Amino acid sequence: MKLKYVLVTLVLVLNACNVSVTSFTPAPAQPVESPTEIPPTPYPDTPAPPAINVPQVESPTLVKIQFLNELDGWGVTETQIVRTNDGGITWYNVTPPDVTETGSTVVTFILDNQHAWVQKPDFNNFPNNGLLYRTTDGGLTWTISSTPFSGGDLSFTDVDNGWMLADLGVGAGSNGVAVFQTADGGATWTQTYTNDPNLPGAGDSLPLGGIKSDLVPLNKQTAWVSGVTYASGTIYLFRTVDGGHTWTPVTLELPAGAENFELDIDKDQLHFVSATDGFLAVRMSGEATQTAVYITTDAGNTWTLTPTLIPNAGASEFLSAQEAIIYNGEQFYATHDAARTWSTVSPNIVFGDSFAGMDFVNPTTGWVVTVDPSNHRSLNRTNDGGATWSPIIP
Repeated sequence: MKLKYVLVTLVLVLNACNVSVTSFTPAPAQPVESPTEIPPTPYPDTPAPPAINVPQVESPTLVKIQFLNELDGWGVTETQIVRTNDGGITWYNVTPPDVTETGSTVVTFILDNQHAWVQKPDFNNFPNNGLLYRTTDGGLTWTISSTPFSGGDLSFTDVDNGWMLADLGVGAGSNGVAVFQTADGGATWTQTYTNDPNLPGAGDSLPLGGIKSDLVPLNKQTAWVSGVTYASGTIYLFRTVDGGHTWTPVTLELPAGAENFELDIDKDQLHFVSATDGFLAVRMSGEATQTAVYITTDAGNTWTLTPTLIPNAGASEFLSAQEAIIYNGEQFYATHDAARTWSTVSPNIVFGDSFAGMDFVNPTTGWVVTVDPSNHRSLNRTNDGGATWSPIIP
């Protein structure tokens, strides 16, 4: 403190005496080093899906496909059950043991990426015996159980509860069936109905007449059976609300003039996208062929005919309560407002008679299987709603 006081006093005295004070030049500044550059954080490329621990299948000849999302899907060839996890580029063999013939011979149901069922008929004991293969790990392993039916339409609402519309034989426009249910994933089955008059306890609420194409369950109690009858102006659609014990016909409003048309509900043309919302596509054959689309928002208690009749008929994909895609043999019809209005998409590939099936997982991404006259099958994919298609299995 004293030294500071002396210095200040000295400066004041020198200024008073007009004595100049020499300033001191500060030492030159040291050069400032450039900051160390921090390299950017490396972001690796999107990793490829992990390989499935089963043999790969090169260019499988796909008969049926079902995709769960843009990457994961299942397929059926004439001899194998296959899976992909990269959008259809790579396929893996997940065929159950001892199954050497698949194609249209077996019945399949894919619930999700882990749970699937394959029903193999016993042709030596048709229609009363078969084998059901079930996987809970994506096809890596399978459990086998015997069934009291051979073939038909198989469907599961969850990993435990399933339905089977067993085919008992077709003849003269009639189709005998039996309805079975399981509550343990398919290990055991209970028959709830049959319309075969040669069997004990047969009923007639689900008529013997007509060809049954589909059983579509909503839960353990409610399900629909659809198909075709050869009486003009008649839609073959029946519903159960008591687990399949009894069935009642579903009456739908017909488009004008359809009273004289043959009305068919082909396989996979009835679909529920939620517990309440569903679509139904009906093929009407008369002077011309058209597709009528019905919707329900109350779990199928009522059905509403939508305004547009789509020319010709073809495969349908129902994606959400608002979105659906229909291929009519020439164009893709897309709706985003529950079938009130439709827009058309013309594909860059004219599939024509080579079209053998399609599967969309959202309004933009889908696949089409084609087959040529030599029975060679190809798989094509779109990422723009059907406008452009690229072969992924040429």
